[in-house]
Amino acid sequence: MSVLIDGRSLWLAETNCFVIAEDSGGPCVVVDAPADLEGIAALLAAHDLYPEALLVTHAHIDHAGGAAAVADRWTVKAYLHPDDDWLAADPLAQLRSLFGGLIPEWLDGSFEPPASWEALADGAVLNLAGVGFEVLHTPGHTPGHCCFYVESEGILFSGDQLFAGSIGRTDLPGGDYGQLMRSMVTRVMTLDDATAVLPGHGPTTTISRERLTNPFLTDL
Repeated sequence: MSVLIDGRSLWLAETNCFVIAEDSGGPCVVVDAPADLEGIAALLAAHDLYPEALLVTHAHIDHAGGAAAVADRWTVKAYLHPDDDWLAADPLAQLRSLFGGLIPEWLDGSFEPPASWEALADGAVLNLAGVGFEVLHTPGHTPGHCCFYVESEGILFSGDQLFAGSIGRTDLPGGDYGQLMRSMVTRVMTLDDATAVLPGHGPTTTISRERLTNPFLTDL
């Protein structure tokens, strides 16, 4: 099976939002929801898609700030690992920490979380919009961070676990460098070298390229 995958960088942090579908003109899955509802809507409209579910890699506001808006507009379930519930519960606190305790007036919009989350569980395979997503719990960037692996396509949606040439930062609340690297060894670098990596920020890469050139991984 070959699926349609497209993505755009949205909101202030240039967060990658992806849509995955069997084909245009039908249901899809959205991976991550920056607080840019119209940007997400434009991405969907470009392929005449409508969401069946929203998968959120972790609860940082640049990935989950638009989750409630997406869930409400298209009446879909939003999925998050419960170890990130504490982060998701107070998005405004995240904003205050980013802007020195104050939220700039120009940063308008609602960042409230969805009324409820569907819980992600490590190893679960979610069959959504005709595509199977394996949940890989990869704590370290946040306690509940998850990657989503589409084995049929050889694709990993890595969130803020792994980037082209870098890894997720661990200096924010709940971050743990040692845990992130354990997740890398046991859950990510065990994937086939040809696996395409679609990260939460920046360009796509492959497991092979990162194994050979990523300065954080060359000693693994």
